[in-house]
Amino acid sequence: MSVFYDFFIMSALLLAAKIIRVKVRLFQRLYIPAALIAGVLGLVLGPNGLGLLPFSAGMADYSGVLFAVFFGSMFIGRKKKASFRSMLNSVGETFLVNGAAEMLQYGFFMLLGAAVLPHIFSGIHTGFGLMLPAGFIGGHGTAAAMGAAFAENGWPDAATLGQTFASIGLLCGIIGGVILINIFVRKGETQAIKNIHEMPKEMQVGLISKDNRRVVGEETTSTMSIDTLAWHLSLVLAAVGGAYVLNTGLKKLIPSVSFPVYGLALVCSMLIQELLKICKMDDYVDEDTVTHVGNSVTDYLVGFGMASINVNIVLLYWVPIVVLCVLGIIFVLLFLLFVSRNYFSSFWFERGIYIYGMSTGIMATGAILLRIVDPEFQTGVIEDFGFAWIFLSVGDMILVSLFPMFITSGVGTVAGAVLICLSLAFLAACKALTRRQNQAA
Repeated sequence: MSVFYDFFIMSALLLAAKIIRVKVRLFQRLYIPAALIAGVLGLVLGPNGLGLLPFSAGMADYSGVLFAVFFGSMFIGRKKKASFRSMLNSVGETFLVNGAAEMLQYGFFMLLGAAVLPHIFSGIHTGFGLMLPAGFIGGHGTAAAMGAAFAENGWPDAATLGQTFASIGLLCGIIGGVILINIFVRKGETQAIKNIHEMPKEMQVGLISKDNRRVVGEETTSTMSIDTLAWHLSLVLAAVGGAYVLNTGLKKLIPSVSFPVYGLALVCSMLIQELLKICKMDDYVDEDTVTHVGNSVTDYLVGFGMASINVNIVLLYWVPIVVLCVLGIIFVLLFLLFVSRNYFSSFWFERGIYIYGMSTGIMATGAILLRIVDPEFQTGVIEDFGFAWIFLSVGDMILVSLFPMFITSGVGTVAGAVLICLSLAFLAACKALTRRQNQAA
């Protein structure tokens, strides 16, 4: 019952947060997500704050489980088929620059944490630097997953640090992104809008009018056998359950290696999709419904992640946290102003602000910022990133799964340097691809 009570309380906080977002003009203008407001309420009123809300001690583990649910939904119902070659030809710039942004952030801060920070701050863990990109470009889910991996290897503080970085990154991403958009709209650098006040009212309030509402998904099963939502939810949770069963077996076979459950959930989602194809039932899975199942858990993920932050640990490490956050913000700003501006041949700011959002929070942050400068998605940028993400997500899952093992194995410095080199290679490949396309035109 503790789990249910925790979700009841967080649901009430999400309801309160949504009302606050609708009624408070400041939160509308800053585009603060309701989930983050709910998380702050949970932190202030929960066990780590005033102690007024009876969250259980297990609340800190929910983010990792919910992240596995999100990954378990990624391949179920997916109908799109594409080759790497076709992707590179159509959205090569997007794929290469986005990949470079991720690898460069992880590589730089992993190298900084493993080789520099321990010499400046005595007693600091070599994985401290890695938790910045885990929270910034990874978000609350990746931070929770990496925190759990480090906890298994004797560093329990990693989870709180990751959630702290994720929350700070999300705020910096949205507030900083809105500030940047205002600046560059006035400079005439945007293509779709020339005035920030052109932004639809529904994006600020967060409520969609009847004329603009879309259907969430299709009804693919008869309620005489199983409700459509229950059918899709069962597919996702079956993938997550399979991941935990698989993880238990792998721990017995290879006890020295820690496999991330969310990565195994991704694998299980692929297997379930193939099983559905074999049974000729894949046409009865609606991709949009599965996507909403996966996305809905991210609101709870952010809320629980923020509410579970241990304030005492934050106060203990507040100096290196501030130092890394400042460096992280400078990093994403420099990437936007120098890399995105010079490596994208079209719609550089629209593409750059999307990467800025992803590099400080989650994919939804990038989509929110892009929607501000491209309200009707006329530029095609959102489609390009969606196509590139099909390939980036798999590589992201593999790399992120290995990062904690690199640190605990003592090769964090080498891994960071390799990632930096790979990111530079991606940028060089982007320039070469652009030249080739220009010559062909």
